[in-house]
Amino acid sequence: MKRKPIFTIIAIIIVIGIYSYEYILNSEEKTKIVHEGQTVKEGTNAYYLPTSTTNQIIHHQNYSLSYSEPHEQAEWVAYELKASHLSSTNHKRPYFEIDNAVKTGAAHWGNYKKSGYDKGHLCPAGDRRFTKEAHDETFLTSNISPQEHKFNAGVWNRLEQKVRYWAKKNDGVFVITGGVLKDNLKAIGDENVSVPNQFYKVILDNTKGRIKMLAFLMDHKDSDLPLYKFVVSVDEVEAATGIDFFPQLDDAIENTLEASSSYKSWSF
Repeated sequence: MKRKPIFTIIAIIIVIGIYSYEYILNSEEKTKIVHEGQTVKEGTNAYYLPTSTTNQIIHHQNYSLSYSEPHEQAEWVAYELKASHLSSTNHKRPYFEIDNAVKTGAAHWGNYKKSGYDKGHLCPAGDRRFTKEAHDETFLTSNISPQEHKFNAGVWNRLEQKVRYWAKKNDGVFVITGGVLKDNLKAIGDENVSVPNQFYKVILDNTKGRIKMLAFLMDHKDSDLPLYKFVVSVDEVEAATGIDFFPQLDDAIENTLEASSSYKSWSF
């Protein structure tokens, strides 16, 4: 009878040891992921990456992002879309997962539940169908923003398809996209995920010996207007977001291209 307390104490020690071991393993794994997320992956065109207003840039295998903790989403997601990336392969849609590379903690997908908003991809899954791993990587919560369904499936989807057309036609483009994140936005979920009033997409093509840019700024609502009606200068998107999009370019080239809202060199 006297041995029961001893066995109880031993059992408690074993349980504590197991949980402590699992905690250490999870901590080491998260540290590993964060460390990897700080390294530019092979094939990433870092030369075209924008500045970060949040000082939290994360490099995944197939796209990079700058995470905004106050708004619980990326202020920008950037990636190269080559003609060879385009594929009609349909992969099984995975569950969304929290991005453990976000050191401040990425938003949980549960914030979107019953919110009335889609989990809108910033780097579209349709741009990363060339492998299942690349496709599934777009289902991290750091790569989504609340979008009205009619917008997500409507004019925004039309723009994503047009970007694929340009990627095929020009043998590759560099894409930067996100919501315009400001104070006093509507928010959803327990973590107050901001709902942008506008979304932007900036495209750069440098495949034929000369650089050209194109920028879009859209109100967060569906529209039947042709896409060229949403073309603005990169300077306008910079003014709206506070982001410097191509700081590595020669100033003369950058200033000239970013001030232009001409779309004559792009096929609509």
